[in-house]
Amino acid sequence: MNEPTGKGDARRDRWRSHREARREEFVQAALRALAEHGPDFGMEHVAAEAGVTKPVLYRHFTDKADLYVALGQRGTQLLFERLIPALNNEEAPVPRIRNSLQAYFSVIEEYPNLYRLLIRRPFGRDVVAEDKELIGATLSRLLGDYLRALDMDSGAAEPWGHGIVGLVQNVSEWWLERRTMNRDAVVEYLTEIIWAAIDGIVRQHGGVVLDPNEPIEVDRVVQLRPRNLR
Repeated sequence: MNEPTGKGDARRDRWRSHREARREEFVQAALRALAEHGPDFGMEHVAAEAGVTKPVLYRHFTDKADLYVALGQRGTQLLFERLIPALNNEEAPVPRIRNSLQAYFSVIEEYPNLYRLLIRRPFGRDVVAEDKELIGATLSRLLGDYLRALDMDSGAAEPWGHGIVGLVQNVSEWWLERRTMNRDAVVEYLTEIIWAAIDGIVRQHGGVVLDPNEPIEVDRVVQLRPRNLR
């Protein structure tokens, strides 16, 4: 006799949950292998970290590229978990800029080999570019809201938002390889550069003088929903 539908569905749901949990364990093991062996880590390193054999890994990932995609998704998740609260915190402009940069650089500093792996694009998918596009578009909307709140033309918001993202990424890649200063120092320099641009533009084009330590009240909640995390 066939199993009742409800019982069969429950069993499939339990099996799916089990497989998702196992994949999660293996992604964590891959992060540890990546931290120890660098971007050229092998599946054998992941298996050793997870305490399983390589064939067990291949039951959950079709190939190494599939594991790379999962690592890319994890990298995006780690970044946005820290970045979204910082962007959404309705505080004064300079602290908000500083805290957002700290969130970004903290992930780069904590997971340097993950970032190096993702910018290599070993699986053919440019996760870093996808995240840049999403963050740039989000900053553009946020900046547009601020400009309109100040009765200024918001046309510059899009190049401005994407320009900030490009600046931060280039500096972060330079810093990751050189480490000629600590994280707080590079964040402070970038904060000064970004604020100087904002302050200069609103003074020049809007005749507005902003207090860097007073919040600009704009009711805006940042939404970052990358396709691979939906």
